[in-house]
Amino acid sequence: MGKLDGKVAAVTGGGRGIGRGICKLMAAHGAAVVVNDLGVTVAGQRETTSPADDVVKEIKAAGGTAVSNHMDIATVEGGEGLVNQAIKEFGKLDILVNVAGILRDRMIFNMSEQEWDDVIRVHLKGHYCTMRPASAHMRERKYGRIINFSSNSALGSPGQPNYAAAKAGILGLTYSSAVGLQKYGITVNAIMPGAATRMTDTIPAGRMPGVTGVTSESAEGTPRDPANVAPIVVYLASDDAANVTGQCFGAYGYRIQRYTHIVPDKVIYNNGPWDVDKLAEVFKTTLGLDLIPPRM
Repeated sequence: MGKLDGKVAAVTGGGRGIGRGICKLMAAHGAAVVVNDLGVTVAGQRETTSPADDVVKEIKAAGGTAVSNHMDIATVEGGEGLVNQAIKEFGKLDILVNVAGILRDRMIFNMSEQEWDDVIRVHLKGHYCTMRPASAHMRERKYGRIINFSSNSALGSPGQPNYAAAKAGILGLTYSSAVGLQKYGITVNAIMPGAATRMTDTIPAGRMPGVTGVTSESAEGTPRDPANVAPIVVYLASDDAANVTGQCFGAYGYRIQRYTHIVPDKVIYNNGPWDVDKLAEVFKTTLGLDLIPPRM
């Protein structure tokens, strides 16, 4: 018996890396999987073929059930098309996993408008475009699992202001949707993954301390294997996780962690409106002590 027997899942960015591992493990646990992948480079340029077809072949060869989808999920048409294909092929959609993404790395002072727009479009708008039709369908059925992919880059990655903003936005989208959809039996959670993928291959040497010599081509069987991210996703997609929603989990190697929500750690009060001079004096010995820089 698999954790996802009888379930139907749609996975964006399912043709390579983390998405591929999720598709294969979900199928191994009994889910019928719609593998979405537009077939683009890390920078978002179209390629001649889609790796989604290859993943579908792998799943079928292992005795699983899967179909490929090549639509652009950063469009409303593409998001609706993905959900509609799942319903047409398998009668319903139980699970949505949003993994698809691209990079346009640049410092904020020399980032072009197009580089900003492209990353926000694929990551943040891409989540909206799939979640809107998926949640509408799940709401009618009073059941659903939505798993979004954020990144610890949201915590302050240098040279990725567009990517960091999109990934932080995905956390807000996750938390808001979790609160709004809980009464309909739908859970919404986020993952901050760590693995060797085509994206991490582009990171300059030295930017990731302690991570050397492992690329997307050599990661299989190592702690940085993208497949290591899949187990927590399958668990969150299962009936066992019905009470888990509005959470963010980190998955790196053989380690899984839970992130806390942002909470105030120090508060100062005044009897009335703050005077700037008084605030400056009080700030130094209260809120200004032990400042912690962004964790990235």
